[in-house]
Amino acid sequence: MGKLAVRALRAVLVVVLAGTVFVQALMLWALISGNDPEDGSLPLTPLRVITILGIGAAQVAMVCVWRLAAMVRRGTVFSHAAFRYVDAIIGAIVAAALVWFAATALNAPGQRDDPGVTLMMGGVGLAILGVALIVLVLRALLAQAVARDAEAAEMQAELDEVI
Repeated sequence: MGKLAVRALRAVLVVVLAGTVFVQALMLWALISGNDPEDGSLPLTPLRVITILGIGAAQVAMVCVWRLAAMVRRGTVFSHAAFRYVDAIIGAIVAAALVWFAATALNAPGQRDDPGVTLMMGGVGLAILGVALIVLVLRALLAQAVARDAEAAEMQAELDEVI
């Protein structure tokens, strides 16, 4: 991964992280101040809390991606230290799916006339869990790469002794 790609990734992460912090601050202000700009049929306070938690899960994943990009730049990504960040990303994705399911459950009573919306939202939650499974598979590939890297280092040490 080149320096340009790492810089571009970091720029995107900074912009998205700043945007999400801004949205969280606005939602937190709306919760604290008690100002309700809408009088909809759904209770907005639980939806705001769910949104704040969901954004928090995304922020955890972004910080972990930042750390992994730093490890890639330094050439240390194929180490056991990377597993901590990959595991945190998997946890954040699962948390985001659970938050999405909570939003789906909160939205479901208002969709009695059209239950297809609730089914689609449930499908999106399953898709989010599918992303967590994909990252889990990638974690297994990282584990294989770390094992092969250790094996290659051991073989190189043995070869150095022979020479």
